[in-house]
Amino acid sequence: MNTYTLCPISDKRINENVARTNAFLTVVVLIAYLFTSNTFVAAFLLIDFLLRGFELSQYSPFAIISRKANQLLSIKPKLINDGPKVFAARIGAFFSFSILISALFSFSILSIVFTSIFIICALLEAAISFCVACQVYPFVYKLFNHSKLNIVK
Repeated sequence: MNTYTLCPISDKRINENVARTNAFLTVVVLIAYLFTSNTFVAAFLLIDFLLRGFELSQYSPFAIISRKANQLLSIKPKLINDGPKVFAARIGAFFSFSILISALFSFSILSIVFTSIFIICALLEAAISFCVACQVYPFVYKLFNHSKLNIVK
C-alpha cells in the first residue's frame, strides 16, 4: 500500500458513476471543439467546470445530465470521497480557461495541445476511472504547502 500518497479529503460524497459520465460528456464536447474551434464550447466547459470546482454541481449542466442518465439507465451509485473530484474539476477549469484564452488569442496549435491533453485525461476517467488530477495533487500540495511538510525534521 502506498502510504505517502496525498489526496484531498472532503466530508462530502459523490457518485463515481456520475463523475465518469461527466468525463464522457467532457470528451464528447472537447472533440466537438476540435472540429469546430467554437470558443463558446470552451466557455461552456469553463463555466461547467467552475460550477463543479466550487462545489455548485447542482447547477452544472453536465452533472445534471449525468445524474439523469445514470437514473434512466438504472446504474447503481458508487459513493466516493468528493475531494479528489472537486480538485479534478478545478484542474478541468484551468484547462478550459487555457483552451479559451488560446483560442481567443488565435494560438490554434496551443489550443489543440491543451484540448488533446484534456481529452486524454477525461477519457482515462471515463473509461477506466483513472484520475490524472489525483496523480498530480501531491505535487501541487507540496508546491503550495512546502513549509508545512518540513516542520518535523
